[in-house]
Amino acid sequence: MDFFDRFAIPNPSIAIYASMVLIGLTLLAILVGLTYLKKWGYLWREWLTTVDHKRIGIMYLISALLMLFRGGVDAIMMRAQLAVPDNKLLDAQHYNEIFTTHGIVMIIFMAMPFIMALMNFVVPLQIGARDVAFPRLNALSFWLFFMGAMLFNISFVIGGSPDAGWTSYFPLAGNEFSESVGSNYYMIAIQIAGLGTLMTGINFITTILKMRTTGMTLMRMPMFTWASLITNAIIVFAFPVLTVLLLMGTMDRLFATNFFTTTNGGMDMLWANLFWVWGHPEVYILILPAFGIYSEVISTFSRRNLYGYKSMVASMVIISLMSFLVWAHHFFTMGQGALANSIFSITTMAIAVPTGVKIFNWLFTLWKGKIEITTPMLYALLFIPLFTIGGVTGVMLGMSAADYQYHNTMFLVAHFHMVIIPGVVFAMLAGLTYYWPKMFGFMLNERIGKWSAWIIGVSTLVAFMPMFFSGLDGQARRMYTYSASTGFGPLNMISFIGALGLAAGFILIVYNIYYSTRYASRDIGSDPWNARSLEWATHTPVPDYNFAISPQVKSKEAFWDSKKNGEPLFKGKYEKIHMPNSSGVPFIMASIFFVWGFTFVFSIWIPLILTTIGIFACMAFRSFEKDHGHYIEVEEITETENRLGGKAI
Repeated sequence: MDFFDRFAIPNPSIAIYASMVLIGLTLLAILVGLTYLKKWGYLWREWLTTVDHKRIGIMYLISALLMLFRGGVDAIMMRAQLAVPDNKLLDAQHYNEIFTTHGIVMIIFMAMPFIMALMNFVVPLQIGARDVAFPRLNALSFWLFFMGAMLFNISFVIGGSPDAGWTSYFPLAGNEFSESVGSNYYMIAIQIAGLGTLMTGINFITTILKMRTTGMTLMRMPMFTWASLITNAIIVFAFPVLTVLLLMGTMDRLFATNFFTTTNGGMDMLWANLFWVWGHPEVYILILPAFGIYSEVISTFSRRNLYGYKSMVASMVIISLMSFLVWAHHFFTMGQGALANSIFSITTMAIAVPTGVKIFNWLFTLWKGKIEITTPMLYALLFIPLFTIGGVTGVMLGMSAADYQYHNTMFLVAHFHMVIIPGVVFAMLAGLTYYWPKMFGFMLNERIGKWSAWIIGVSTLVAFMPMFFSGLDGQARRMYTYSASTGFGPLNMISFIGALGLAAGFILIVYNIYYSTRYASRDIGSDPWNARSLEWATHTPVPDYNFAISPQVKSKEAFWDSKKNGEPLFKGKYEKIHMPNSSGVPFIMASIFFVWGFTFVFSIWIPLILTTIGIFACMAFRSFEKDHGHYIEVEEITETENRLGGKAI
């Protein structure tokens, strides 16, 4: 019985038992549904084994939306707990687990796959490529992310969730203070997902540098592609730090090493330094693709080219470099001395300058533009003032002397969310709405979409502005309750109302997807937004090969110029196209990684050894496999193009 005891939840509750039942029923419904509809073969052929960047992008998108609601439930529970003084909804342990999983789910398993979804779907189309440089590696990247996410999410029903905060600082994350396997889940699940992200970084750098179509120089690339290139460069430099850090943390917990202990030569501040050497560039891994999305949306719906193209590129490069020079502002109060605090205070305030350049470039793009207020444009317009609030409060936090007042208060929580929600979530929702017709062949309802945008925008202010004031008044973050005498009750109740508003806005988005799926017109053409870049030059739905004839680019906005000047993008005749074959190896290998991670979490050594052998066997199989892909013949291309509406312009 001792063997099975280790899988039990250390702090069970009615909510967790209900979750177990719900998960079991959901899995049963999926299995029964697939069997009844006879979709197992379709699922395997079209999705589980696909290497098509577009389908992989859609799978990232579905995963991100699921994790958005998973993390959102945690957020509602936290705000409900703090809505009134001395609340008993959650106990201290359950609250610790919820705010830990909320942070990780939203940053690693929601925001990251949302970005990867748009990168995967859009970037090859924007540069006129037929796929990414390494299609199978791309599939493996997704499945590693997905299995890491699933491993992390089963923690709250098998073994117990991590409870040391989303930063998992030692010694809190050590065995002394986190006795359950929750922190093991943290170390290993994020490690598996992070390997997939690192592979994505290598893949997309290669794709963008080596697979651009004829005439597309670096300085003719769309801004989202530029943002993706710089983001993936940050990934390649930052994620190895996280990989090593998590390995060291795992060694401390499972093998009694002393990297981060407070005794025997360990240094707990080493974790904080290495975490934020990765963690602060991670913020820009999230925000730079969002800036790229805003650039595409604002340019399209202002009906003019993006103002200050070169300065936008330069500002992103400067941000990427400076993102590695600000990490210590996360612990100004931890005794590192006045000189170090001063240096990092200066770099923190300096990084706001290139960000400000981008804000003004967007404003100048809007100036004298023929602005059309669509749902994506509304998110972009709401983003500018709300993100500015988050950015200005970030400069306040960057002043090391003032940070002694702000640090570890709700002011910091408000700042972070006022940056990430308008800066990243609004961008992802704008990008989702903007690219939905290209992904699925119909548009989301504009009226419902605008209602969602306004509700989410207003609710963001209602949820987080009170936290600035309660934080300045002394309310500490990470506290699961407070007394009525503190006076924090009214402000926290307002925040709870704002959180409910955010939930309502996201539920309305789900309803929009349902409504539009049923009733939206499918006759929308290939360019419903009258857009400017190459992804809109191909058909909707996008064929497997993306472009029957590779486009020839002569300007930064080749598609727009082609529409206005009548210069054809696609010259020449159809020729057979080489494409990669589907493969089940990435899915199988990632599934083995899932089992490997689970056995590692619980220190079940024999299955761990066997799954390690299985992982290397998959690698060996791929090394010796002779798979040269396949050709799509001219006859099939002609038939497909005629069915989709003939040769594009």
